[in-house]
Formats: sequence, structure tokens, C-alpha cells
Amino acid sequence: MAIPPATVAAADPTRRPARTPHRLRSDLLAALKDSASVGLGLVPMGLAFGMLVTHSGLPWWSAPMYSAVMYTGTLEFLLVPMLLAVTPLLTVALTTVLVNGRHAFYALSFPLHRVRGRWARLYSTFALSDEAYAMTTGGQAHDWSSARMVAFQAFNHGYCVAGSLTGALVGSLIPPRVNGLDFAMTALLVVLALDAIRERRHDLPTPLLAALAALIARLITPGQLLLTAFCLFTAALLARHCTARREPAHA
Repeated sequence: MAIPPATVAAADPTRRPARTPHRLRSDLLAALKDSASVGLGLVPMGLAFGMLVTHSGLPWWSAPMYSAVMYTGTLEFLLVPMLLAVTPLLTVALTTVLVNGRHAFYALSFPLHRVRGRWARLYSTFALSDEAYAMTTGGQAHDWSSARMVAFQAFNHGYCVAGSLTGALVGSLIPPRVNGLDFAMTALLVVLALDAIRERRHDLPTPLLAALAALIARLITPGQLLLTAFCLFTAALLARHCTARREPAHA
């Protein structure tokens, strides 16, 4: 007699139910909707990068290639002039660490354990961006499936590549500087930060600590504000965590 799938799943809790095509399609559509607002900031950034590549005299195909292979956001804009100036590799490596060092902090709380499959985890690690971190670590993403998380990152990646390709192809028809285009990414990150603060209204000390860390970093190391601010913010969070763990012991 055949055993019903529900009985098998109940007997073996480690066994995951098979993903149906309908569920997968639902996850992909949800990820597309989730990424739509993020794309409003990523596409203009890609356009700006494609235009930069075209106006720098590099071949048009290098813009989507860089966005697809590197997918580093701000660093892409820095690497173009460094490439044209034949900058030493040591300088390029140091710049990469300073600009993208924040991803080491993202990895501490990014829910990679919820991503199923070796290749999916590799891609999710590669495609970990500011936007992906902000969206997948929020309360609205607690019930996201592995497919939805990876698809969300893939759509964001695709927006950057599509924007870079478009900017490279039509870059010669667009002025080198379009007022307001460079502010699209800043506006997107501000909105994501405000959403995170609104969702965690009970945790006001965290954004206050982040703002304080940024102000201190601006005063002591204005040339390396981001890395210093992340280090100060991480130290403050660790101190706060240790203090919170000791309080019950004294009660």
C-alpha cells in the first residue's frame, strides 16, 4: 500500500517537500514584484555606468561585462578611470577592500542558511548587494523561500546589467552628465534605510548608533568614511550585545 506523502514528511522531518512548478512560479513572480522598486534605482545606476564606459572610449560590450562579472556598484565607477590610467594592481586591490569591505559585515547576518543548494549559495554570496541585504534581512522577508531570495538577487543583478548595456549602446546620444541621475542610488538607499527604521521602531538605538558612527568617521577619517563607520558601528553593536547579555545575570 502506498504511503501518503504527508505521512512520509511527518515521519522524516528532514525531508523537504518537492517544489511544485506552481510554487516556483509564484516565488518568481513575488521576487519580481519585490525587486521592481529596487530596479528604479539600479537601472539609472547602470545607465550612468554604461555612459561612463562609452565616454571613456572603452568598447560598449565592456559595460555589461563588468556589471555581470564584478557587480560591485560604486567600485565599477572607480575601476574605469583606474583601468585607463593603468593603475598598479596593489592599488586596485586596496581600493577594492576599502570600498567593498562592508560586505564582510553584511555576511554576519545575511540569511544564507535559508538558501538551498550549493550553486544557489555561491550565487547568493556573489550577488550580495546593499539592496539584497536590506530587503532579505527585514521582517517582510522572514518567510521568503530559497527560490524567492535567489530570484530577487538575480533580478537586481539583471537590472544592473540591462542598465549598463542600454547606457553603453545609447551613451553617445546622451550628454556626459545628466542632472539628478547620480542621485537615484542615494535616494534608493535612503528609502531602504527609512523602511528599516519604520519596521524596527522599538529599536531606535541602532539607527542612532549608525548615525553617530558616520559622524565620527566623517570627522576622523573623511577619506575613508564608509570603512571607519562600519568598524565603529560593529564595535558599538558588539558592546551593546555584551551589555544586554550581562543584564539578566544581575537581575
